[in-house]
Amino acid sequence: MRYLIFLGHPAHFHLFKNIITGLEANGHEVKVLIRNKDILESLCQRSGMNYTNVLPEQRGKSLFSLALSYGRKYVRISKIIRDFKPTLLLGSEPSLVHLGKLFKIPSFIFSEDDAVIIPQFAKITYPFVNVILSPESCNAGKWEHKKTGYDGFHKLSYLHPKVFVPNRKEITELGEGDFFILRFAELSAYHDTNKTGITKEIAQNLISILEPHGKIYITAERPLEPEFEKYRLSLDPLKIHHALSFAKLYIGDSQSMAVETALLGTPGIRFNDFAGKIGVLNELEHTYGLTYGIKTDKPQKLYELVQTLVSDKELTQNFKEKRDKL
Repeated sequence: MRYLIFLGHPAHFHLFKNIITGLEANGHEVKVLIRNKDILESLCQRSGMNYTNVLPEQRGKSLFSLALSYGRKYVRISKIIRDFKPTLLLGSEPSLVHLGKLFKIPSFIFSEDDAVIIPQFAKITYPFVNVILSPESCNAGKWEHKKTGYDGFHKLSYLHPKVFVPNRKEITELGEGDFFILRFAELSAYHDTNKTGITKEIAQNLISILEPHGKIYITAERPLEPEFEKYRLSLDPLKIHHALSFAKLYIGDSQSMAVETALLGTPGIRFNDFAGKIGVLNELEHTYGLTYGIKTDKPQKLYELVQTLVSDKELTQNFKEKRDKL
């Protein structure tokens, strides 16, 4: 078979990397398309993955720029479909689904977000897709009949113990001893409108709590304030999951990294306005006790939880046992 796979986010690189390797090992032909998004192209390059960037231009934030980007993407992907003649289209990209309908090629959307969290994406994508592949805990709304659900999580495709073994030697530049990872997402996607996360003041307070207990590393999509530059995590992005595995604690306003941290058995706190609203993270929090969600109107609760966790001498062992249960 011939698979056309679209990666629109760094998380999709990790989601599909082992799938791509497995398909090719079994004699299938795979063509990978990407767009500019954070460190996505860097991950593809560093891993040696063959890909085509169908949208190398920096996209503006105006409606005109958005429309122009969509137009370019449709035209370029259409040509690739005509030349490559794929059997199946895979990804989390609306244009792929629409073109699948046009060219009569089945399409699969991979989603870990409930439809209510991504309403615009769902409305323009789900009516045209053949299959929505999601964890059982993820709700596809009125398109639930299109969902193929499974007991698990997307990110187990690259973080399950059978495919990923943490190795401290991979992150020797982080030194010995305990360390903490803070993640500042950009929160600029359409579904992030009016959503906030870790502000400068909150970051300063977190650092003052954590610093007596170990080193602090910050990874950020958005520009860092000058006073935080000394904490910037300088690490090959392909090694980030080794770092997350050995971190004493993760705190961030990113959904994707919160799930990854939970599946690695590292204590994690997500501080944003999506807390309590996402099925996958609710399952990880309430069924397995592997993550914590706190809304942004409760910063004091955040500080108290961080203080409690860093003072718990059994914390690491307890979370590894919870992860093994999952």
